[in-house]
Amino acid sequence: MAENSFDVTVIGAGPGGYVAAIRASQLGLKTALVEKRETLGGTCLNIGCIPSKALLHSTEIYEFLREKGADHGIKTGSLKIDVGALMKKKDAVVENLVKGVATLVSKKGVTVFQGAARIKDANTVEVDGPDKATLETRNIVIATGSRVSELPSLKIDGKTVVTSDDAIAFDKTPGKLVVVGGGAIGLELGAVWSRLGSEVTVLEFLPRIAAGFDTDISRMLERILKKRGMNFVTGAKVTGAETRKGKVTVTAEHNGDQKTYEADKVLVAVGRRPCTEGLGLEDAGVELDDRKRVKTDNHFRTSVKNIYAIGDVIAGPMLAHKAEEEGVAVAEILAGKPGHVNYDVIPNVIYTDPEVASAGLGEDHAKEKEIKVNVGKFPLSANGRALAMDATEGLVKVIACAETDRLLGVQILGRNASEFISGAVAHMEYGGSAEDLARTVHAHPTISETLKEAALAVDKRAIHSL
Repeated sequence: MAENSFDVTVIGAGPGGYVAAIRASQLGLKTALVEKRETLGGTCLNIGCIPSKALLHSTEIYEFLREKGADHGIKTGSLKIDVGALMKKKDAVVENLVKGVATLVSKKGVTVFQGAARIKDANTVEVDGPDKATLETRNIVIATGSRVSELPSLKIDGKTVVTSDDAIAFDKTPGKLVVVGGGAIGLELGAVWSRLGSEVTVLEFLPRIAAGFDTDISRMLERILKKRGMNFVTGAKVTGAETRKGKVTVTAEHNGDQKTYEADKVLVAVGRRPCTEGLGLEDAGVELDDRKRVKTDNHFRTSVKNIYAIGDVIAGPMLAHKAEEEGVAVAEILAGKPGHVNYDVIPNVIYTDPEVASAGLGEDHAKEKEIKVNVGKFPLSANGRALAMDATEGLVKVIACAETDRLLGVQILGRNASEFISGAVAHMEYGGSAEDLARTVHAHPTISETLKEAALAVDKRAIHSL
């Protein structure tokens, strides 16, 4: 095969793209990976998931020492935060990880091209950039991810009205921060800057924050975050913003009235949109839907033979782990294997403290679908490890089919929820029941025991609650 001739060319080196490239190479396919950034990892590793989690972890330590350190016998004196050092630590985490991905991709035999890709036809990709080239390829995988969405009423300037790209790199703590959007990104970055002393107000268009979770879970999360100092205005439609002398005044409709909110920074966190521009998709005949996402079938095929798409550019939740699984699946399909993703059990997490995690069907959605369910709940306040860790806020819900006891969904509000939601996912993956989860031995003492207890509570036989 010629030097610039490949079995698979993957466009985009985010979690979906680089994983697809590695898996394709593992399966013996000569693979190219095209990325316009200087570093691999996409939004997630460079300016999204990883840097935000680094900031969340550092500020959680700071908040714990400030609020609860003395109770644990930790005398720290006057605590101070050095935002510059905080950002330096965050940047080091990112740098280490993206270097690791570059090494991994290289060692796995993937050929990387830096530059902007454009699809000339079903078998040709042109790269314009430092590694300018024309690639001949049998198959193309589009994995270009997503970018932040904007509101017509808020003009982003990167200084006072900003996106998450900017909010992970402030050089100082804003006195007042208005966050537009009460989803994962808004809540996580709002929490970071609230812990560091910013007066944070979250404006959410919907009736509640964290709207993808059950009502009781999102309401409890809101109460907890309010106690931590964050302010929330739900049912608020932002209509405009005016900047004067470095300050921003945001206008929003709320309960029929026009209200204003003053801030030093406004973070626009209203979701993301697919990156499908500039790829030559229209010229190549690749069809898009009304949200500019690439249309695919159940095997990730687009409307053009030999062109596939995965991750945030196609329908489904915009989650890195969803893209990774699709990357593995599409590579296996291209190698003649039965690649598959079970979309019913993809976990969703908000990394506040406490964290919120879910998988499967929530109680609210089950009722909407007129599915009869039995629900078990268990509070973290009754868990020994949670008591020892000062992490008693939250609860675990297990939702099971009333007729068959099949495990339909789990929702967790609690410390380390992101780490033990996978225990529920494993049971749902094979169609397990609440009884199966209830009889699964969990180490003691762990917070994950609350999952077992909630499963027992489905049958009203939790051991450690009244």
